[in-house]
Amino acid sequence: MSVLSVVLPAYNEELMIAKTCSVLGEVLTDAGISYELVLVNDGSSDRTWEEIEKAGKKDPNILGVSFSRNFGKEAALFAGLAQAKGDAVAVMDCDLQHPPETLVEMYRLWEQGYQVIEGVKSSRGKEGFLHKKCAGFFYGIMSKATGVDMQNASDFKLMDRRAAESILSMPERNMFFRATSSWVGFKTISVSFEVREREAGVSKWSAWSLVKYAFTNIVAFTTVPLQFVTVGGGICFLFSLALAVYSLAQYFTGHAVEGYTTIVIVLLLIGSAIMLSLGIIGYYIAKIYEEVKRRPRYIISRIVRGSEDVSENARNDSV
Repeated sequence: MSVLSVVLPAYNEELMIAKTCSVLGEVLTDAGISYELVLVNDGSSDRTWEEIEKAGKKDPNILGVSFSRNFGKEAALFAGLAQAKGDAVAVMDCDLQHPPETLVEMYRLWEQGYQVIEGVKSSRGKEGFLHKKCAGFFYGIMSKATGVDMQNASDFKLMDRRAAESILSMPERNMFFRATSSWVGFKTISVSFEVREREAGVSKWSAWSLVKYAFTNIVAFTTVPLQFVTVGGGICFLFSLALAVYSLAQYFTGHAVEGYTTIVIVLLLIGSAIMLSLGIIGYYIAKIYEEVKRRPRYIISRIVRGSEDVSENARNDSV
């Protein structure tokens, strides 16, 4: 019988662990789906890990993975994929904002032969005005830069084992899961869902974290920002050429430019363009440096299946 593994990254979600495990277990059992819940504790500072261990004692289908420190959501996603043993692997948030009933719908589509089932937001739920505008703006930038529609995309998706292994086989340290899971291809279909209200706890995403998330993942997935350097250089060249023609015309007609203000403006413009370009190039070099070091995406400190400690059998990130 086929088994569905559900990967649930958790960071400071002590208030939601028990409810999430209970609801998912009930929904999947009622649907007649054999399941495994893979909860990844991403270095939480609260009692998230203790709650995962407590849930495991109640349900033997729960696999708990704990990082040695906080490595980020992307690392938690890949750790969950690596530890999952199911024939199909789903990824969803631990706060139940991704509806469990939609997970059943995704599984039925997988049984029909689809290999990647994408969860697409029909609404973003209730968010603050600033947060919603920031999210829309940066997801718009990411969509244009990566070539993948990020506006209503989410990490909520279900993949066939073959698709999951294809993602895990990629050697890069910095990977954008949301775009990569679309990039791998396979037979894909989308399912729309409405984002539910968080029942407990608070969102871990701020406007600044969205900025960092956008830029980090754009750099991880595409080289488009490097093209900005070329475009910026071309614009500066055209501006300088126009200014040179204007200055020569003024000189030969006896109306030479007095110069100081113009020179300062040009120097500031070119200097800013150069520094911005160096910043973009430097960021890519930093990411290359991280890749060359070949450090693991994450380090697992403990892993439990049900109430049993199986840390020695953990599949660490060794790619």
